[in-house]
Parts: sequence; structure tokens; C-alpha cells
Amino acid sequence: MTANSRAFDQWIRGNFCKINSELETIYWAQEDKANVENVGEELKQQLQHEGEELIHPLLAEGNTDNGFDNAFDLLGNVGLYMAACRRHEITEPSRERTSPLTEASALAMHIGASIGVTPRFATAHLTTHNKAVNGTYKRFTDLDAEEIFIDYNTKGILAYKRAADALIKIQPLGISHPIAADLLKVAKQALIDVIDSNKQLFNKLDTDAFFYQVRPYYKPYRVGKEVYRGANAGDFAGINVLDLQLGLCSANEPSYSQMLVDKFLFMMPEDQLILRDCMRRTSIMDDFLAASNCHTQSWYQENLSLFLDVCKLHGATAIQHHEQLVKKYIAQAATTMGQQHMSKVTASGPPLHVLIDSLEKLKDRRAATKRGDIRTRFDDINTLKATLS
Repeated sequence: MTANSRAFDQWIRGNFCKINSELETIYWAQEDKANVENVGEELKQQLQHEGEELIHPLLAEGNTDNGFDNAFDLLGNVGLYMAACRRHEITEPSRERTSPLTEASALAMHIGASIGVTPRFATAHLTTHNKAVNGTYKRFTDLDAEEIFIDYNTKGILAYKRAADALIKIQPLGISHPIAADLLKVAKQALIDVIDSNKQLFNKLDTDAFFYQVRPYYKPYRVGKEVYRGANAGDFAGINVLDLQLGLCSANEPSYSQMLVDKFLFMMPEDQLILRDCMRRTSIMDDFLAASNCHTQSWYQENLSLFLDVCKLHGATAIQHHEQLVKKYIAQAATTMGQQHMSKVTASGPPLHVLIDSLEKLKDRRAATKRGDIRTRFDDINTLKATLS
């Protein structure tokens, strides 16, 4: 890390967080908590000016070739700054054709292109690749709601990664291998951990505090001429590895493959490689269907039973996410928001009802729910259940 990068990092961890927190306190005290226009203007100007002063020498410095980790970390810091400017409507994509944060955009595009990721902050910057200094990691604010959200998202992501890593190891061994049962047990426990982590998140996270003080930092913003969607908690390979390896979703289904295309550059490069590799493999479900003539064998009975447990748990996490996080923290919370703010609710860009519909279809694929309008593995799951003795 260069001296200029270090100075910017210290600002992100210090005064940047402080200014955002002060602005959030001002917004929260209003009757219309979603309004940011003509509020806290001096603080907004301070945020923009201090960020520009620190970014200018970084852009002049250019690519110092300090390795991927340092480049990715710097991209995250630039992205956090640009996302905060978007949250406070210092920038606003609908009123601009190009980002007014010219130097920040140039630096973000330079780094993003050089390391093969999207030129904005991604989920990994605040979760799995968010280095703590003296016990404190980077955040937009010092508010409790954001800390709870980041802590439990990080726990959930790491648990999903444990489950995915276990499933990936099964295919080269085969579903009849004695160790396959051990790997399925690891995946099963990891998904139980996801459910437990989510329960704690839902119990601790205040709905209004999340909706008005955390969610707005994840909105789409411009980098140069292009608008990039907001970071999403699902922007890592693990959850899609589970979809594909379990066979609950298919990479050749148009809406699902579109989702994968959209999220590739929001993931770490190693995650991109894992997911591409997974997309060319057959699923464990199809392997069991092909081996149904072995249903009298003890390995088949044990391993299939564990496999179906893992499928059920993966579906349960999807239902939990949709019914509690999406409905409680976004859909229901949005009903209290003024109509003039509704077009800016979602981080992914589309209107709220379109987002909810697509997420419900994804939830039903993961849960293998019987539906007439989309393909799910409901019938195949029941076929496999019938082979258990």
C-alpha cells in the first residue's frame, strides 16, 4: 500500500464514516426520513471535497502494481466514496449523463479493468475482504444497524462458501464414494449455520434503520458514463454453486443464466473461476437419478438421504431470505415511504414489483416448489424420495 493509498484508507475508516453518520442522524430526525434534498449541505460538500483531495494524487500515481489485494482494497475505498456520494445525492444517475466524480470514476475504471472486476464497490469489500484494523473494519457509518447487517451477512456468506466447497469436492469422488457422506454432512451443517445466522440477523436488525440508513448506500451509481447496479449480498459464487451442483437451478435456463452473467464481475476473480467451472459440470441430483437402479445399496440410501436433506435446507434458506429479509426489510418497509421516492428503492435497478417477482421465482426454484409457469425440480425430488426405503 502506497502512502497515498494509506491516507485514503485512513480517511475512509475515520472522517468519511463520521460525516456519513452525522448526515444519517439529520435525515433520521425528519418526518420524511427518505428526503436528502437540501439537507446537511455543508457536510455533503465536506465529504465530496475531502474525497476528491485524496483521490487526485492516487489517480496521478497510476498503477503502482502493488498486487491484487491492494488494488482490490483501493477500488473498494473509491467505491465506498462514490456510493456515499450517490446516497446523499451529490450524484444521481437519472439527472446525469456522466458521473461528476470524474477522477474517482477514472481511478475506479482503471483498477476494475486491470483486475477483472466491476469498477465499483462490491459485497466482498464490506464482508469477506474487509480487513479490520484494531478490531474495526470499514463501514459507511458507525450505526448499529449497519454493523449488524455486515456482521451477519459475512457469517452467512462464509457458511454458504463452506457448503459449496464441500459439494464441489463430491464430483471427482463420485456419489457412491464413502467420503461423499462426510462432505454432504459438512454442507448440511453449513446450511444450518446460514439459517441460524439469518435468524439472529432478523431478530436484531431494526426494519426502519435498515431501510432508511443502510439500504441507501447500495443503490446504483454512475462510473463514467455507465450506471452499475448496487452491490448484492448474493454476489459470490457459493450460493450459485449450491444451485447448480444440487441441480435445483440450471445454467441454460434463460432468466437464471442472465442472473449469472449480471453478477460475474461483481464477484472476486477466484469466485468467477469456481462458478465457470461449476457451470460445465453435471449436477449431483442428475447423478442420483442416473444411479436409481442402485437404490438397494447402503451407500445410495445414506448418501441420497443426506443429499435430500441438503436440498431441503438450501430451499429453506431461500424461503427464509425471501419471506423475512425481502418482504420485511424492503417490500413492507417501502409501504411507509413517500411515493416520490419509490423509483429509487431497489439496489438492482428494476421497479420493486419486478424485483420481487424475479426473487420469488428464484426462491421457488431453490425450494423445488411445484409451479406451472417455470421449471423446478419438484417431480425429480419426489422421484428420488420414492427410492428411499
